[in-house]
Amino acid sequence: MTENFAIDVRGMTKRFGEHTVVNSIDLQVRRGEVYGFLGPNGSGKTTFIRMLCGLLAADAGEGTCLGFDIIKESEAIKRQVGYMTQRFSFYEDLSIAENLDFVARMYAIANRREAVSNSIERLGLAGRQKQLAGELSGGWKQRLALAACLIHNPNLLLLDEPTAGVDPKARRDFWEQIHELAGQGLTFLVTTHYMDEAERCDRLAYISYGNLLARGTASEVIANAQLTTWSVSGPDLHEIARQLRAVPGVQQAVAFGTRLHVSGNDEHELEKAIAPFRTESHVWQQIRPGLEDVFIHLMDNSKDNFSV
Repeated sequence: MTENFAIDVRGMTKRFGEHTVVNSIDLQVRRGEVYGFLGPNGSGKTTFIRMLCGLLAADAGEGTCLGFDIIKESEAIKRQVGYMTQRFSFYEDLSIAENLDFVARMYAIANRREAVSNSIERLGLAGRQKQLAGELSGGWKQRLALAACLIHNPNLLLLDEPTAGVDPKARRDFWEQIHELAGQGLTFLVTTHYMDEAERCDRLAYISYGNLLARGTASEVIANAQLTTWSVSGPDLHEIARQLRAVPGVQQAVAFGTRLHVSGNDEHELEKAIAPFRTESHVWQQIRPGLEDVFIHLMDNSKDNFSV
C-alpha cells in the first residue's frame, strides 16, 4: 500500500524536444530504506530526481512522494525533501555556520540559531563552524551539504552522486552517516557510479538512456541478469580481450586489474567461445558475476536515446 512507501510512482516520463530522457519509469521506495539509483552519465537519473522533488514537471506519470501527489502537490513535497546536488553549491566566502544559517532562512525555520547549532553537532562539524566553505576539503564540503539537506528535518533525502570527488575514507564515513540516519527513519534515494556503494544499498534500480532495466537487491539484480562470467589471468590479456570480443557467445571481455572478466548470457555458447583460448599459459576460473559485470552488460545492451 502507498502508506508503506516514501516513493510510489508509475509511468514517470520526461521529454526534451524529440528525445525521451525518462521513459515511463515505475519506482517504489519503502520508508526508511536506502535505495540506490544507478546508471551511466546521461541516463536520466538527475532528471528523474528533479521530477520527484518538484523542480521539474513530468510530461506523464502519477503517484505519490511522502504521501503527496507527485503532480498536484509538489510544493508540499519540497518542504519534506532534502536534495543534495552533484556539485557543491554553497557560498565559499561564507563560513559553515553562515551557510547553514542562510539555508535555515530559506526554509523560514523557527529558532534558526538552535537549528544551525544542532545541525553542526549532528554532522560532526563542531569546531569548524567558523571555517570558510571555500577552505574545506571535499569530504568536509560533503558534510556541510548533508547538514544543509537535514536542517529542515526532511523525511526523504535525494542524494545525486554525493561522494563524487572525495577520498575513500570520506566516502566510507559518509555512508556510515547515511545508514545511521536511515536507522532513525529517514529514507534515501542515492545515485552513484561506485559499485561498492551500490552494494551498501537495501535495493537498487538501474536506468540506462531513460529506461529502467533492472531493480531489486544486489543479489536479485545479479541473478536476474543470468550472466555467466569467467576470470582469466596470464600474459597478453589485452590481445585476448580484443579477439574474444569478436567471437559469438562473448558479450563482454573487460579488464579487472590483472585479470580479465569474460561474460555471456548463454553458458554453453560462452564455453565454446573461450575453449580455443584455454591454454596452459592462462588460468581460467568460472566466477560469480559482480554488480559491475552486470551493469556493463546492461549498458552495452541498451540503446542511446540521443543517437540518430
